[in-house]
This record gives sequence, C-alpha cells and structure tokens, in this order.
Amino acid sequence: MRHLPTRRTRRSGSRVIGALAAGVLCAAGAAVPAAADSPATAASTAVTPKSDNGLALTPPMGFNNWNSTHCRAEFNETMVEGIADIFVEKGLKDAGYQYVNLDDCWAKPQRDADGKLEADPARFPHGIKAVADYVHSKGLKLGIYTSAGTKTCDSVGLPGALGHEYSDAQQFADWGVDYLKYDNCNNEGVDAKLRYTTMRDALEATGRPIVYSICEWGQNKPWEWAADVGNLWRTTGDINDSWGSMLSIMKQNLPLATAAGPGHWNDPDMLEVGNGGMTDTEYRTHFSMWSVMAAPLLIGSDLRTATPETFDILSNREVIAVDQDPLGKQGVVVSSTGGRWVVVKEMKDGSRVVALFNETGSAQRISTTAEEAGLPHAAAYTLRDLWQHTSYNTAGAVSATVPAHGTVLLRVAADHKWAAHPPAVELAMNGSLLMEAGRGAPLTTTVTDLGRTPALRVSASLTGPAGWLVSARSAAGPATVPTGRALTTRWQVTPPAGTAAGLYDLTLDAQYRSPTGARVRSSVPLQAHVVVAPPAGSSYLSDLPQLSASNGWGPVEKDTSNGEDEAGDGNPLTIGGTVFAKGLGAHADSAVEFYTGGACSSVTAQVGVDDEKGDKGTVAFEIWADGTKAASTGVLTNATAAQQITADVSGAQVVRLVVTDGGDGVDSDHADWADLRLGC
Repeated sequence: MRHLPTRRTRRSGSRVIGALAAGVLCAAGAAVPAAADSPATAASTAVTPKSDNGLALTPPMGFNNWNSTHCRAEFNETMVEGIADIFVEKGLKDAGYQYVNLDDCWAKPQRDADGKLEADPARFPHGIKAVADYVHSKGLKLGIYTSAGTKTCDSVGLPGALGHEYSDAQQFADWGVDYLKYDNCNNEGVDAKLRYTTMRDALEATGRPIVYSICEWGQNKPWEWAADVGNLWRTTGDINDSWGSMLSIMKQNLPLATAAGPGHWNDPDMLEVGNGGMTDTEYRTHFSMWSVMAAPLLIGSDLRTATPETFDILSNREVIAVDQDPLGKQGVVVSSTGGRWVVVKEMKDGSRVVALFNETGSAQRISTTAEEAGLPHAAAYTLRDLWQHTSYNTAGAVSATVPAHGTVLLRVAADHKWAAHPPAVELAMNGSLLMEAGRGAPLTTTVTDLGRTPALRVSASLTGPAGWLVSARSAAGPATVPTGRALTTRWQVTPPAGTAAGLYDLTLDAQYRSPTGARVRSSVPLQAHVVVAPPAGSSYLSDLPQLSASNGWGPVEKDTSNGEDEAGDGNPLTIGGTVFAKGLGAHADSAVEFYTGGACSSVTAQVGVDDEKGDKGTVAFEIWADGTKAASTGVLTNATAAQQITADVSGAQVVRLVVTDGGDGVDSDHADWADLRLGC
C-alpha cells in the first residue's frame, strides 16, 4: 500500500485504499478472469503445499528503500549496491541485517513478448540478476517486490503478478532473489487467501528458498490464516514518519502476540528510524517496541545520509538480540493505564525483557515487578539496561521515570550473580513541570534504592537551562539509602521573566557507590514546559499554543482539515456540507493538549468526520479535564451532521482533546474540531 499523491489514492491514517489500490471488484457471482499462469496450467511445477518453509526462524532484518526514496529517480542499482556496501562498512551486516530489498518501480511498465518481467533499464541497466550477484558477493541477500494484483501500487501501472504467479516466481528465483514482498493493489476482488496461497505454491515450486512477505495490510486478518502461507504478514496499513502513525500501528499490532513465532511473524511495517519526522527519543521507542514485538527490522531510512545517532539506534546489538531471540515470542501487554505501558517479552534463556513505554507528553513513573513479568521468586535479580548498557541488582522492583514518548528497555533475570552489580536506583520527580516565566515552581525529587544492597553516599542534583534558578530547599545528600528507602529533596525552579513559551530541558542526576566501592551515576532527562495563561473571555483554541499533539496521519492542522501527511495541506473544515472557518483538523488516533491553568470553565465545538473522505470514516471525540473525561460523543460517521460537544473544565490545568477510531480501525478517520472555543 502506498501513500503518494501522484498515485491518485485516497488516504487513510495508516491505510490507503483508492481506485488503484482497490482495483475493480468483481460483482457477486461474476467470473474472475482466468489466470494466464495458474496452477492448473502449470501442473508440471505444482507441489504439495507446506506449512513451514524453514525460513525466517527469527524476524527478517534488512533494508527497504520505500520510506526514504519512494519512486524517485535516486532509486536505482547504484543506490541499492551502495546500501549493500554500507551494510558491510558500518557493521550492520555483523549486527544481523541481511536483506537489501527493492520496493515498487524496479520494473518496466510492460512485460516482454513472452510475458516476462523486465527491469527498468534506466534504473537497473545491468538487470536484477547483476544486482543480486553484487549483493550476494557481500554476503547479503536480495529482496524484490510485486503485487497480488494486475498492477502494482504505483500510478504508472507496473505489472503485478496476478495470473502470472508461477512464471514470475521462477523469474525471481532465476535472478537469485531471496525475499519477496507481495502487495495488495489492483487485486480484482479475488479472495486474498487464494491469491497469497497461489504465490506461496509458486515460490515453493521454484525450489529456491525465498522468504515470503504478505502485504495485504491486515484487511483480512492474516494473523488468523497466514501462518502456513507466508513467513510474515502486514498487520496494518502503511506506516509514516510520525509519532502518531507509529503509535497507532504499535497499538494495532500488540494484541496479536499469539500469532507470532519462528517462521511466521506479525509485521507492523518498516522502520522509520532516521527519516527525520520523530525525535531520537521517539525513534528509540520505535526500535525498542518493534524488537519487543518480534517484528521484522527493515531499515527505511536513507543510509547514505544517516546520522551517527541513527546508526547507533539501528546497530544496538542488545536490543537486536531481543528481536532475534530464537524462542520467537512476541511481547505481551502487562498494563497500559494512562499511557504508561508495561510490555514483557519472554526470552529463551528464561529472562524477561521489560519495556517501560511512556505514551504521554510528560515524564511518567512506570513500574512493575520481576514476578509480574513472569520470573520466579528470587532473593534478587540482575537488571540490564539495554540502552545504557549497564547492569544492576534489584530486589524485585522494575521501575523508572520514563521521559515523554520514551522507552526504558530492561532485561531482567533471576541470576545468582546479582550481587556483582551495584543496586538499581529509581529517579523520580513529583510536582508540575508546567511553569510560568518568572514564577517559582516547587518540585520534589526522590532517589529510591531498588536493589538488594544499599546505595552508599547518594547525592542528587537538578540542573536546568542557563539563566534558570534551580535551588535545593532540603538536603540533596550524601546519604546512605537502604533497600526500598529514598533520598528526598525539595527544589524551587524558576524560569527567568520573559522566557518564551515552549519546552526546556532539565536533568535529574544521582551519584552513589555500591557496597563494593563502584561509583555509579544515573540520570533522567526531563522537560519543563513554560506556559502562558490563556486570556480571559472566549478564545479559539486553534489560536492558542499547544502543549503537545499526536496525530494518526500527518500533523494536527490549524483551521483546516487533516488533508494529507504534510503540514499545511488541509482543506476548509467541512462537516455535512457546512464549512467552518476555525478549528483543528485531526486524524484518529489523535490527542492535543492545551494549558488552561485552572482559570477556564468550558470547551465547546462542532465535531464530525470531514467531508474530504466522502462516505468513509468513523470516529469518536472526547474532551478530558486533567485526568478526567469531561465529555464524549460516541461514534460518528461521515453521514452524521456536525455534533455539538460541550465540556465543563473548571479548575483543570490541562485540557486534552482526543479522537479515537470508532472501533473499526483508522481508515479515512479525518476528524474536525470545528468552531472550537475555550471559555475562561
């Protein structure tokens, strides 16, 4: 599935189903066009289907060009061969990445006189086999793309494999292809299971081991039937390089853990790490959660221009080992209250990997225990931080203050060598990080010993930007902190008068010694948000600064609809034919926060699905006052006229506007907060 305007598709939050993507559906009872190369006409190559081809016993790792190049001219054999070189030069091959995969646009628009596929001579002048040979010479493998339809997803209309499965599969095998991504565009309404099973049989008939990636966007619940068809299957629509898209896809994929295992994986789509639409903290979350979900790790950024930070994330071998664990278990959700997620993955050696994931826009304390994670009772445990690459002992608590949109990834084991490691400490902060310029804000920090051994000579420090006044109002150490006890320090933090509204970095540090004398330092990055009190009277919320915003497709738009995935590409807000001049254009799943400072009383809006999606889209709107839901609409469709929503937000410091998907996925869920007003 593709998200390019040139393809004349209709967008959805993470799914696109348009004139090309849907193809021409067959009427009930209508005959499906006879396949030119079906099993019935290729009896000599037919084989007995297998339930397991012995491939992808751990999730595939590699590269796919689509997310960074789409069909631009830069996608060519020079680039592909250069990626293979980078795999070797930058250590990605040694870290486990194997596949260099071509996506759409590698082929000529027409088959040759014999019905064979041909490589685009401008992009691949030496042909696909030559590229495969080059990739193989580096000790890597080559992947290719086509669609289970008459044409691929590109607007040019490149040939798909429907009706040509056996000849195309043999051609891929002859070229030396090792991996096939099989898309879902222009499928003529043919049953998905039939189409994908036919290609499975065709690949097996070649005798060449080819990893088979089913890309039907999760429309027909492949996790229920594809384990004996392919090695991996897309569980969602396409990802895009945004926090909202990544988060939405992660939430759709997490409940499917029981379907995954060696040789058959849930695929929540390629990685966006390094493409620039998210922060490095968010990219670490992306990489962590894909690894905990035992997802394929297919790099989607342009490695020719990738930053050192991108390579550091992609090559973290301790995190990769989580993804590649041979037990093949996908992580399961232990809790997800208030956007504070605990996801646990069982490992073959008996340890558990615990992801403490913070969905929210502010730092959060997230905790569980070793026993809740599935480990046996023990006197103590070894706890390994997979991003900090440090080990500690814990008496059983697994807890951390996790930055906004961040993930702390820990490997916990009932290890009798726990005493060799210093005690784990948890750094936490109480108090609001919403601050007004020139006014002091009280904060309290704690440094809690989670270990079985005491933390010695513990001291805490809190630092802010240059010019900020940060002063301790009680002792910050040094102190001895026994198991389960804490060093508590009160602070006063004052942003200078005139400080502009926005996010500012704070850092909470702790230094201590273990009983063996080892010096340890631990720190938590935090963000203070300098805010401006809203004006008295009635204001349009689209004119006020946002504390935070996440959106299922592209950014939240001000005074226009959601439009496409780029900022500023929306249309006039229109619900049921009525046009509104002011408001917010969102896309499920979406959340936007505003500071109200306890001085406002009401939020009102006209809400509904924007007309730009025709008859598609189902959404629900919610207004939250601090942590309490103050109003909601229930499910609305495009056939519903604009609905009034009003919420009492008296005394709330923060108002949060939420759009959910109505319970049927995020396809075309363009949601308008029209005539959105705040009364103060």
